[in-house]
Amino acid sequence: MKLKELYQEIILDHGKNPRNLRKTDNYNKDAKGHNPLCGDNVHIYLKLNENKKVEDISFEGSGCAISMASASIMTDLVKGKEEKEVKEIVLDFLDMIKEKEGLENKILNDDEKTKLMCLSGVKQYPMRVKCATLSWHTLTSAINDFQNITNTEN
Repeated sequence: MKLKELYQEIILDHGKNPRNLRKTDNYNKDAKGHNPLCGDNVHIYLKLNENKKVEDISFEGSGCAISMASASIMTDLVKGKEEKEVKEIVLDFLDMIKEKEGLENKILNDDEKTKLMCLSGVKQYPMRVKCATLSWHTLTSAINDFQNITNTEN
């Protein structure tokens, strides 16, 4: 199987069967995000424990396959990570999706990096970059207790 086909398969799988699509019980941080250009909406629910480790993370929302797949992949990858690591993963992903060729962090294993890299193709379509990054910006808002709705146009 070619790499491009593998990437498409991962996106389709996460888009049709999103992981963590629910509301986390006893969450202690949350944020909402909206992409007005295509109508994507996401609400991130985050439960950090006393050591600032992601005990649970989930999302509710609706949108295109890219948006849903990205939120699904993100929630899978950051669960169990420390807040500091999550911030590093988010920055690395955002750099990769906008300009860099690959991921540079040492936190994710090869399989996790492959899941994230499947979204790298959207950089060829600037309008789709906002779909892929909405949940990631919203996660940052949740971590930072930023309560305004994260908007891809701001």
